[in-house]
Amino acid sequence: MKIFLTIIYIIVCLILIVLCFMQSKEDEGASGTIVGGSSSNFYEKNKGRTKEGMLKKWTIILGIIFIILTIILNILYMM
Repeated sequence: MKIFLTIIYIIVCLILIVLCFMQSKEDEGASGTIVGGSSSNFYEKNKGRTKEGMLKKWTIILGIIFIILTIILNILYMM
């Protein structure tokens, strides 16, 4: 059980690293502060369906799985 969970943990870690590197930077910089962001355009309303939205969603899901596996493996290796 420990070995199986450790292998899944390593795979999740590697995929999470790749997903983090694939994401684009969302910082608008000084021009975004001065002009302001508009959330009423088509792109902002459908951002979850874009590549960036999917990457962000999977990063969050794998991050939660990573945390849960970390806690479970910590408990298993303490026994």
